[in-house]
Amino acid sequence: MEKFDIRIDEYIARSADFAKPVLNYLRETVHEASPLVVETMKWSSPFFDYKGPVCQMATFKAYSSFGFWKAPLLNDTHGVLKIGDGKAGSFGPIYTLDDLPPKDVLIDLISQAIALNESGEVVAKKAPVAKAEIVAPDYFIDTLKSNPEALYTFEKFSPSQKKEYIEWILDAKTDATRDKRLQTALEWIGEGKTRHWKYK
Repeated sequence: MEKFDIRIDEYIARSADFAKPVLNYLRETVHEASPLVVETMKWSSPFFDYKGPVCQMATFKAYSSFGFWKAPLLNDTHGVLKIGDGKAGSFGPIYTLDDLPPKDVLIDLISQAIALNESGEVVAKKAPVAKAEIVAPDYFIDTLKSNPEALYTFEKFSPSQKKEYIEWILDAKTDATRDKRLQTALEWIGEGKTRHWKYK
């Protein structure tokens, strides 16, 4: 695989004037850190790979960004990484070269990222956050109890199908609207229909 990718030359050439020196500097520094790194484009942005993604850069209307694929695993002894803030890569928005850490710090982090890929270490996936179950109001359950078949069908619905009905009932702005929706829900559920059955 070629070390340099013409698509990255084109990406930088299309970038705003403020971004060009930043992107060129980052690109040169990555290759200075290791001759093993190769360039590619992923998700329309320049990536630097060695046995998987090492780091990537991008530019936007007002700033550029640079991020490490395994940033949470890096030993940030200089305190330069901004991990988990959901913004602009590993260093935050980059407007000029002054927004980047010193070159020796950059090279250290890039070398660490390469070593992580070499070792096969992976970032642990976050456990999914349990969604709070939406509870059906008593008046809705009481309405369903008037039709045992509807109650049985509702209890067999998936959590998302139940939620669609409950939210529809709870979103009613007036008692009259709520009562009308309760009767419609009772009818539809009794027929085995989900809330959005018309669109399926």
